[in-house]
Amino acid sequence: MPNSSSVSEFLLLAFADTRELQLLHFALFLGIYLAALLGNGLILTAVACDHRLHTPMYFFLLNLALLDMGCISTTLPKAMANSLWDTRAISYQGCAAQVFFFVFLVGAEYSFLTVMAYDRYVAICKPLHYGSLLGSRACAQMAAAAWGSGFLNAVLHTANTFSLPICQGNAVDQFFCEIPHILKLSCSDAYVREVAVLLFTLSLIFACFVFIMLSYIQIFRAVLRIPSEEVQHKAFSTCLPHLVVVSLTVSTGMFAYLKPPSISSPSLDLLVAVLFSVVPPAVNPFIYSMRNKDLKNALWKLMT
Repeated sequence: MPNSSSVSEFLLLAFADTRELQLLHFALFLGIYLAALLGNGLILTAVACDHRLHTPMYFFLLNLALLDMGCISTTLPKAMANSLWDTRAISYQGCAAQVFFFVFLVGAEYSFLTVMAYDRYVAICKPLHYGSLLGSRACAQMAAAAWGSGFLNAVLHTANTFSLPICQGNAVDQFFCEIPHILKLSCSDAYVREVAVLLFTLSLIFACFVFIMLSYIQIFRAVLRIPSEEVQHKAFSTCLPHLVVVSLTVSTGMFAYLKPPSISSPSLDLLVAVLFSVVPPAVNPFIYSMRNKDLKNALWKLMT
């Protein structure tokens, strides 16, 4: 039986078997990747350059755009290169790097989505305390905590996963290195510790989700008490993009990792992984800019 020290590379799941379809997938994902980089890059530049957007909400949005760029850059370029060069291989070190950065960036993104819900809660439910509760020092501390929690989570999962002996070959049934599929290659009695860590992480994500939902319950109750429909509409418009992004991220993540094993198949797992790891980073910039006049004006000013 080979162990982890004898595995020098892993074989990722190919998107297609025929050369024509491989090139088609390469072109499709190249377009999605460039659109994601452009959309998130424009948000980064607009927020950084327009002083009117130097507020806590846009500071957190800037961090989210940076995370989305990193997240899609962790998985998609290697998959595109494999499709272009008709290969499936990724080095052992490259696989470990993918796991680390993917867990790091996704974990930090969930933390920022939680912080952004708190930002909207304070802005709508406690507007008089907004300056004191979300000053520059508090924003920097929350951002550091979000990045730090993602980093520590990634170190823990990567160290646990790649300390396990590999006994079931080196073929990963996914287009990027993903912890559940790597665990399938480990010895049957060796992955219990990592499963326990995964369950702990899922419980933290669930706690963040509950916090977000409770925040929005309080927000909706406060908004519905506002007598002016115009003010109500403005308040809802500042929350709707964040709520859509949270729904998209959580729903695709839950289906990817909590779907019943009875409906699991390589093709479905591949599709769900694309929906979870590729679609949100590509569409988030458009969701946030769609109904945001300040951001639209900043982007228009940037392009003209």
